[in-house]
Amino acid sequence: MSGYETVVGRVRRQFAADGVEATPAAVVRAVRRDAGTAALGDRTVLRLADRVHDQLVGAGPLAPLLDDQDVTDVLVNGVEVWVDRGAGLQRAPVTLRDPDDVRRLAQRLAAACGRRLDDGQPFADARLPDGTRLHAALPPVATGGPYLSLRTFRQRPFSLGDLVDHGTVAPTVAPVLAAIVAARLAYLVTGGTGSGKTTLLSTLLGQVPPTERIVLVEDAAELRPVHPHVVGLQARTANVEGAGAIGLTDLVRQALRMRPDRLVVGECRGAEIVDLLAALNTGHDGGAGTLHANAPSDVPARLEALGLLGGLPRAALHAQVVAALQVVLHLRRTDRGRVLESISVLLPSGEPRLATVVPAWRRLRGAGPAAPALARLLSARGVAVPSVLEPPRSAS
Repeated sequence: MSGYETVVGRVRRQFAADGVEATPAAVVRAVRRDAGTAALGDRTVLRLADRVHDQLVGAGPLAPLLDDQDVTDVLVNGVEVWVDRGAGLQRAPVTLRDPDDVRRLAQRLAAACGRRLDDGQPFADARLPDGTRLHAALPPVATGGPYLSLRTFRQRPFSLGDLVDHGTVAPTVAPVLAAIVAARLAYLVTGGTGSGKTTLLSTLLGQVPPTERIVLVEDAAELRPVHPHVVGLQARTANVEGAGAIGLTDLVRQALRMRPDRLVVGECRGAEIVDLLAALNTGHDGGAGTLHANAPSDVPARLEALGLLGGLPRAALHAQVVAALQVVLHLRRTDRGRVLESISVLLPSGEPRLATVVPAWRRLRGAGPAAPALARLLSARGVAVPSVLEPPRSAS
C-alpha cells in the first residue's frame, strides 16, 4: 500500500470515529494533523487533501476523468476503467485496487444521491449533485462487477455554429434546422444511446424566440437551452418505502397547465407519448422530444409500441402522429464523432393512414424525396425555404 493510500485509510478511520462531516476544510485539518504528513509543505498538504476528499466523498480516482471536458462517459467493469471522448471507448490509465474498493465507491456515490445500494438493492440509478448520471450494479446481479456507468453533464451550451464547427451538423443544413424551429414545426430528435440527441435538442431550443415560454418535462434534468424563459419539471422515483413516485405522464399533464408555448419531453420512452401527442394536437405547435431509434424508419414502430403502453390503439396512434409531428432529426455516432444523419418528414401512407418517415435530406446524398414536402411546410408558415431543400434548376 502506498503512503498516500495509508493516509487516506487513517483519515477515513478518523472521520468514522469522530462522526464529523468530511467537508473540504475538515479534510485539510485532518491531513495536517496526520503524523505521516507532518513534514510536508502547505502546498503539498493541500494537494493531498484534495485527493483525500475525493476518496472520502467524491468520485475518487475517477474524478480527473469526470473533470475532463472531452469525456462523455466513464465506465467501470470490475476494476477496469473505460472512457469515451466522442470517438468510441478506450481504456483509461486509472488504477482501481480491487472490487471492494469499487463497491465502496459505488455505494458512496449512490448515498450522495440519496439512493440505497447494497445486497438487498444491488443496483441504483441516480443523478450526482453536479448533474452526472450514475448507474451502479453490484454482484451477484453484476456477474463480473461491480459495474459503474457515469454519463457526464456539461454546463457549456452549444450554438448551431458550434455544432457546425464540431462536424455534427453540415453547414448547408444548419439553416434548415433554424427554419424548422422558426416555423414551429413539431419534431423528434432520434438516435441511439450517446448519439447526441440531448445536445442537439438543447441547441435547437436555444433558437426559440425569447418571447416564448419553454416547458421541459424530463426523467432526469439534462436539457439546458440558452433561453430566457425556460421552466422544467423532473420525474421523481419512489423512496425506499416504494412511495412518492411521479412519472412523466403526470408531469406532461401538469405542464399543459403552465401555459407552454413549446412543450418539450426530454426523452419519450413510455405512456407519456400519448399525452404529448394529444397536447401537440390541441394547439401546442413547435413541441419537441427525443426518442431512442436505430434508424428513422424505426420511429413509427417505436411510437406505436409506446402508444400501446398508454392504451392508444394502433390506428389512433398513427392518426395522432401524422397530425401532431412533422419532422424527425436522426443522429448517428461515427468514428469521427456524432453527426446529424438525416432530416425526415412524417407523412401518411396507405390505408389506414399509417405514419411513415420519408427523408428530406441525407448527409451523404443531399435532398431526399420529402424535400418538397418540408419546403411546403416551411413556406405555409411564412418561413423562407433554405436552398438545400429547393429542387435543382434545369439547364436552359
